[in-house]
Amino acid sequence: MDTSNPAVFVNGELLSMHCGRKIRAVVQVIQSDGGIVTGKSTDEQQLTIHGLPTVPHMNFVEVVGIAQSNKTINVEHWTDFGTTFDTESYNQLCQLANGEFRSLFI
Repeated sequence: MDTSNPAVFVNGELLSMHCGRKIRAVVQVIQSDGGIVTGKSTDEQQLTIHGLPTVPHMNFVEVVGIAQSNKTINVEHWTDFGTTFDTESYNQLCQLANGEFRSLFI
């Protein structure tokens, strides 16, 4: 496991804090169009994901990649989590990973 460039856990709200950095986010696929996906973050914000192949609509996908802007991610790799995912717990994890317990995650 490469620990030299860790991916920060983010949701839509936290994405803008990490532009240009490697991030990890979970999105629910709303629309997929030739490598560009529109998705909903776990905190209900709309994000654009570049480089994600066709994924069934409404599936949750974890994407790891570079935050290009406060609403756009370029994907390096991804994992399909299927149609059910606990978004509330993930948002709590993001808050911990970017707050008081940051040192445990990076």
